[in-house]
Amino acid sequence: MFRKSFVAVIAATTLALTACGGQSEAGGEGGSDDTITMGFAQVGAESGWRTANTKSVQEAAEAAGVDLKFSDAQQKQENQIKAIRSYIQQQVDVIAFSPVVESGWDTVLKEAKDADIPVILTDRAVDSTDTSLYRTFLGSDFVEEGKKAGEWLVEDSASTEGPVNIVELQGTTGAAPAIDRKEGFEAAIAADPDLEIVQSQTGDFTRSGGKQVMEAFLKNTPDIDVVYAHNDDMGLGAIEAIEAAGKVPGKDIKIITVDAVKDGMTALAEGKINFIVECNPLLGDQLMDLAAKVVAGEEVPARVVTEETTFTPEQAKEALPSREY
Repeated sequence: MFRKSFVAVIAATTLALTACGGQSEAGGEGGSDDTITMGFAQVGAESGWRTANTKSVQEAAEAAGVDLKFSDAQQKQENQIKAIRSYIQQQVDVIAFSPVVESGWDTVLKEAKDADIPVILTDRAVDSTDTSLYRTFLGSDFVEEGKKAGEWLVEDSASTEGPVNIVELQGTTGAAPAIDRKEGFEAAIAADPDLEIVQSQTGDFTRSGGKQVMEAFLKNTPDIDVVYAHNDDMGLGAIEAIEAAGKVPGKDIKIITVDAVKDGMTALAEGKINFIVECNPLLGDQLMDLAAKVVAGEEVPARVVTEETTFTPEQAKEALPSREY
């Protein structure tokens, strides 16, 4: 029964995208031998970043004339695996996906390889030792993002005397950005022995999760100086909890986040967040370009890193008027 329901959801989603894109699988643009059919298995819609990422992929596919078959895994690995197997059965030209977690992909990726369907990883990596299972990985350097966050805190705390208590809102357990952003941040703050992470827990990359975990932190840890959130949405949830506790975010408790989506940038410009490390979600055009090359049998780099920056409150004010996401 579940399998039938899942197939129905995939079919309905594909039909909706076809209607929006003016493409079809029989005749028209979709019927052309030159049309690339891509199966894209998205993590979900857990954050503003993810929503912007999905929109970028869909719009870029339409602009490039790519027949996009899209699925939303709702942050469940089993849903992504089922979607990928569905794309293999449909004999798409290329599969792209953002892995919910790093581990557990070898079997389904081997199935795609055996079916001679190239795979592109977007945004997140897998921990497979067999790199032949995918053609390239397009996305950010999450370790570097964590380092940038930590380096800012080291510099900002240089004039502070005594210990600085940090609470960390981690992303989804087992997800590449959660693992890497933690690693990079810890490596950077190791330069200052007064900087200590006193509490660390997953908020699952969601605003509600960030709020809930921050509420618990405030009850269990009375002296919190800094919040390091692995994404803007959890940071925004933390702001709600901090304000509800009668404290001033950005002043009583400093906040560092990663992403730089509009809601986060707005909070930064207002002084409620102190520093944001950018993680660009607009990967659609690059993904379509890589897909065309892969399907044509061209060589592509094994790793394509997106260019990103950082923002202070003053820089956020300047950037917001023209911000695309």
